[in-house]
Amino acid sequence: MKIFTLIPVFNRLEHTRKVIAALKVQTLAGNIRTVVIDDGSTDGTAEFLAAQPDVSSIRGDGNLWWGGAIEVGLKQVLPDCSPEDYILFINNDTWFGPSYVETLVRCSRENGNAIVGSVVHEEESDPPMTGVGPRLNINRIAVWDILAELSEEERRNPKPLYRADALSGRGTLFPAELFKRHGTMRPRLLPHYMADYEISMRFARTGVPLLVSSEAVVYSPPVYGAHVSNTSSWKKHFGRRSPHNVFQRAAFYSLIGTPLQRLTAPLRMAAFMIIRTAHALRAKK
Repeated sequence: MKIFTLIPVFNRLEHTRKVIAALKVQTLAGNIRTVVIDDGSTDGTAEFLAAQPDVSSIRGDGNLWWGGAIEVGLKQVLPDCSPEDYILFINNDTWFGPSYVETLVRCSRENGNAIVGSVVHEEESDPPMTGVGPRLNINRIAVWDILAELSEEERRNPKPLYRADALSGRGTLFPAELFKRHGTMRPRLLPHYMADYEISMRFARTGVPLLVSSEAVVYSPPVYGAHVSNTSSWKKHFGRRSPHNVFQRAAFYSLIGTPLQRLTAPLRMAAFMIIRTAHALRAKK
């Protein structure tokens, strides 16, 4: 059994050092094959990776983004994958304990070769758990985190497993055979945000469970993810770095759900944008 770990990076060398160090001390370190997709970093990342004999690196030109970087990584590792192998998506601004990968593999095997995601613990947060996994209401074009459904007590003492509607690239283990059977990323339609949700939901439609193990913890700095509160309205809705990018959201909702939900996704998106804008304007009066 091998676990091929794909890590897309762009600069932030200090984070890359930390996540690779965490992988090297895993209980299953001898089974892990680490592949870093460096999308044009300019901070010494390439030189650092070249000095790591047990890390493979792929160099991009800055235009891969997350979905494209993962796609390039998959194309490299899938030919070497056997039916018992796994692929782990992980971000470089995370770190974890030495039994992390072993926990993901065990959870997958104990639950019918499920896809298994991680909970997020954020530095300086109390309680520390700040993310479990996505919930989606496809009809209402709405996404939230399972964390919002939990009591204060459960946030501090979570259940061992949660079923999610999608999983993020922030620490998710996939049986490698799923990519060979059902396809890989769609970077032209989803170059960055929601590419991870789409691939996990596509596999879930084939009957594969999407689980989150509260024992599989990734630790993050106090601020992570996409923060667009200080950007202009144009960049918020049309910037490629924005999770609210209209075109990427339309592509995402046109790829998930039932055939009718996919067909009506753009119309429902437009309707809910109008409704939410009207509510926001009324709230300001």
